[in-house]
Amino acid sequence: MSSPPWWQRGTVYQVYPRSFADGDGDGVGDLRGLRTHLDHLSALHVQAVWLSPVFPSPMADFGYDVADYCDVDPLFGTLDELDGLIADCHGRGIRVLLDWVPNHSSDRHPWFLASRSSRADPRRDWYVWRDGAPDGGPPNDWRSEFAAVGPAWTHDEATGQWYLHSYTPQQPDLNWENPDVEAAMYDVVRFWFDRGVDGLRVDALQRLGKDPLLRANAGSDRRHDQDWEPVAHERLRRIRRVADEYPDRVLVGEVYLLDQRRVVDYLAGGDQLHMAHNFVFLHLPWDAAAFRRVVEEFEDLAEPDAWPAWFLGNHDHSRIATRYDDGRGSGPARARAAALLLTALRGTPFLYQGDELGLPDAEIPPDRVVDVDGRDPERAPLPWRPPSVAGPGAGFTTGTPWLPLVRDAEELCAERQAADPASTLSLVRRLGALRAGSETLQSGDQRFLDAGPDVLAWLRTGGSGRLLAAVNLASGPRGLQLRGLPDAEASVLLSTDPAAGAPGRVSLSELVLRPDEAVLLQLAGTAQDS
Repeated sequence: MSSPPWWQRGTVYQVYPRSFADGDGDGVGDLRGLRTHLDHLSALHVQAVWLSPVFPSPMADFGYDVADYCDVDPLFGTLDELDGLIADCHGRGIRVLLDWVPNHSSDRHPWFLASRSSRADPRRDWYVWRDGAPDGGPPNDWRSEFAAVGPAWTHDEATGQWYLHSYTPQQPDLNWENPDVEAAMYDVVRFWFDRGVDGLRVDALQRLGKDPLLRANAGSDRRHDQDWEPVAHERLRRIRRVADEYPDRVLVGEVYLLDQRRVVDYLAGGDQLHMAHNFVFLHLPWDAAAFRRVVEEFEDLAEPDAWPAWFLGNHDHSRIATRYDDGRGSGPARARAAALLLTALRGTPFLYQGDELGLPDAEIPPDRVVDVDGRDPERAPLPWRPPSVAGPGAGFTTGTPWLPLVRDAEELCAERQAADPASTLSLVRRLGALRAGSETLQSGDQRFLDAGPDVLAWLRTGGSGRLLAAVNLASGPRGLQLRGLPDAEASVLLSTDPAAGAPGRVSLSELVLRPDEAVLLQLAGTAQDS
């Protein structure tokens, strides 16, 4: 079996820089803090780290409103420090992805300041400007992605026209119908690849393809403000050609569409994305049949060489341990099972910072709320050390954290968990090590098995190994009712249940999974990957 490309081998770890680690004591995470915790990433055996935006920004949307695409915001550090971080990561065998935001800039970006200054300015057409409707309202019925914002248009009194913003008014949409805009954004891609960045996570990719005629959404069988064919795919292929000027680079798309058929379209032909975040998967209930249906649907729809990217958490969604809690305290166990699920599926797992600690959402008092779309709870800073030892900043900062930390930081902090072999952190480290050493997990084939109600089971085969993964998504114990492997012998490589005891040999017909337990087994008669 040939070695897969680096981006297929292991986990991509998402760093939300504001909340990872603060190196200067101002209460906000930065590059200096991140560089002091690279041992943490190495111990997780991550293949790459993806940084949410660190570019200069007024922070109306916490970095996703970019005022300069080719520099670093002083809040996070300097361009030299980012170069140093890239070098440090490469020295550890960790690749670096940056978060590229091509759909929109900040309203403080020099391009928009010029565009807004006059209808006659040469950069007027770098953004989407239109006259209002006959009744004096916005040009059409398009709405912001953020419900609290309302219409996706803001009137500019000085020039008498409206400008488009798919998110906040401080994030005007760039006009990708203008070739000069495309060329400028290609230069951004080259700037970062020239500096050694290994890939880009493309923010809001589906928004790059809009109906050029700006027709209304109402009364149509499809949306006109995103995923407009063939514009979206032609545009992406041109971006891919720029990326392909550099060897061994990767493009990962945030394709926020809840239709897998449309998601896999962005992977088609081998000349668009390398991977697309799958939000259909993210939004699944804790249900075995649902997970199986979506994974098999992806495999049925996608071309054979299309590579999945699986994730269950990021900076925009409630944390796994909170979202999947059934009200009876099941969240931590389900977060552990989800870690095995992501690691053992065919595809690249994406891990959001803090999920390796099993963190729940933080409680944010009303006077500490800062985000327009209610995403503060999942963005709370990481607890590195016990507050009883390190103070209220829990090792994240010596100052006042920009958001409150989770309530149980004393027990959930990385230092405590690293010393506990039964902790979630220790489990995720073991999963990372298994994936890093397993040709079968990295590139083997995958086949789901019928295993009885509430149990998701699949076989990974390749090289000399045959691995069986099984997850019990029920609130009670479940036996493995496997067809085709009823009497097989296996060795338990790992269980997510701390009470499961030491790994050992089992008969599959006698194996009973505890509530919300997941296991990874080596089938008898096959060699374990090195």
